[in-house]
Amino acid sequence: MNILIAILLLGIIIFIHELGHFLLAKKNNITVTEFSLGMGPRLASFVKNGTRYSIKLLPIGGSCMMLGEDEEVEDEGAFHKKGVWARFSVIFAGAFFNFILALVLAFVVISSVGVDYPTVLNVEEDSAVYEAGLREGDLIKKINGKRIHFGKEIDLYFFFNPITGEPIDVTYERDGEKYETTIYPKPLPPHYRLGIQYSSETENAVLLVVEPGFPFYEAGITAGDIITSINGTPIKTGQDMVDYFDANPLTGAPIEITYIHGKEEKTATITPKLVTSGYSLGLTYNMYREKVSPLKAIINSFFELKYNINYTISSLKYLLSGKASINEISGPVGIVTIVDNIVEQTEDEGVGIVLLNLANFATYLSANLGVINLLPFPALDGGRLVFIIIEAIRRKPIPKEKEAMVHLIGLALLMLLMVFVIFNDFRKIFG
Repeated sequence: MNILIAILLLGIIIFIHELGHFLLAKKNNITVTEFSLGMGPRLASFVKNGTRYSIKLLPIGGSCMMLGEDEEVEDEGAFHKKGVWARFSVIFAGAFFNFILALVLAFVVISSVGVDYPTVLNVEEDSAVYEAGLREGDLIKKINGKRIHFGKEIDLYFFFNPITGEPIDVTYERDGEKYETTIYPKPLPPHYRLGIQYSSETENAVLLVVEPGFPFYEAGITAGDIITSINGTPIKTGQDMVDYFDANPLTGAPIEITYIHGKEEKTATITPKLVTSGYSLGLTYNMYREKVSPLKAIINSFFELKYNINYTISSLKYLLSGKASINEISGPVGIVTIVDNIVEQTEDEGVGIVLLNLANFATYLSANLGVINLLPFPALDGGRLVFIIIEAIRRKPIPKEKEAMVHLIGLALLMLLMVFVIFNDFRKIFG
């Protein structure tokens, strides 16, 4: 059932993407030869007004094939016969429709459960934050010039920008007035670490990063594994794990971890590692959602879309910089696993909560697909847009056969990446 849910989720997101191309193509009188959901052999199809509508075997893609998209065709309905900006709008529409879908889903979730405003909950005395002037109840607005709308955005910022000894500029609001200050992180005394990163925002206690050279990594636990208990204490959500370690600070004593690797539940005994470096802010901030008015739900839906786009872009930069392993990439099989975990972790709370959590995940997936498709890589929408922009600048199209060859090479590389990602997904499950 969860596999079917994941397929349906992906199918809707891909359908909306291809629908964007389709509607703009029809709007610009471009002949669409085939509009399909899925890849591979056709399972079912029919023809209407010159367009074949198909459902294909593999639910991992889709297409809106247009006449004259990759070859010269003497037909007024051919893609290449239309103006530069007409073609630009057709190609861009796929990602744009994904952003619209993400926006709608974000509104549904926020209308139902509210917003996690970035309010300061606790400031440790004599900490870096205390000395900078922040106090309980302050609302964080910016960190080093980066606008902050949600508590999870603080998590995201410090995940991709770990705290060092460098000063941190913060803008905050108190009693309706804005203030600016600079935080000077304080060196931590010797302390124990596990070498993991996780978030209180996740529906389950999934490990986002497992650092080489630290206990979890050495125990064979990998990013994507889900913690289910610590020393016999059940752990259901990311917040549960945060609360556990807040109440049980690490020492040199071993701890017993139960976790899910793929579909298998495993147990490991982990001994925290003593670290003699690091920095602290002494800050606790809000991660819980509170209900908001319909108007604020609309406004914050745009901020949620921005958050998910930024999350995708930051993750790509993180991967390309070498800070994350390519083995941490997940594809369709990984998405099925995540959906399975979401349903498992929330089914006791009722169908409504399950659907909201799936909608929240779909918000990220849809924004992610929009961003990835706009990357300037051959065969992707972004690669096609590059050729259109070049044509607009030089006022002369690049020969179709050369453009088609570039996209063919790009498609081959994407297929190789897809094979690797699917293999990697199965390796995580059965490894």
